[in-house]
Amino acid sequence: VQLQASGGGLVQAGGSLRLSCAASGRTFSSYNMGWFRQAPGKEREFVAVIRWNGIITYSSDSMKGRFTISRDNAKNTAYLEMNSLKPEDTAVYYCAAVHMLSNTRLRFKDDYNYWGQGTLVTVSS
Repeated sequence: VQLQASGGGLVQAGGSLRLSCAASGRTFSSYNMGWFRQAPGKEREFVAVIRWNGIITYSSDSMKGRFTISRDNAKNTAYLEMNSLKPEDTAVYYCAAVHMLSNTRLRFKDDYNYWGQGTLVTVSS
């Protein structure tokens, strides 16, 4: 699976962005799709995952209230809609994929074996 993340940019606090992750190479609908982010000097952290069957997990209730993960299997694309952005959301955002048969927890970067190149989100105060 090849993943291409896009949609990052500079936005003011309180603004919104929608990230996209276009996949190619395999059967997209058979993959669990995750989003991670990595702020400068910090570890890469889990944001959300949407499983092959549509079940969603967010890293926290706070994230759940502001971010929405979704997927369009017909377009081989996963999305991360981000609202009410805060300066602390500034990071490089990565999409990741792992096959639905992989017995992983889906909340850690080592649980995924395909990664996009990352897209930078900068939130100004």
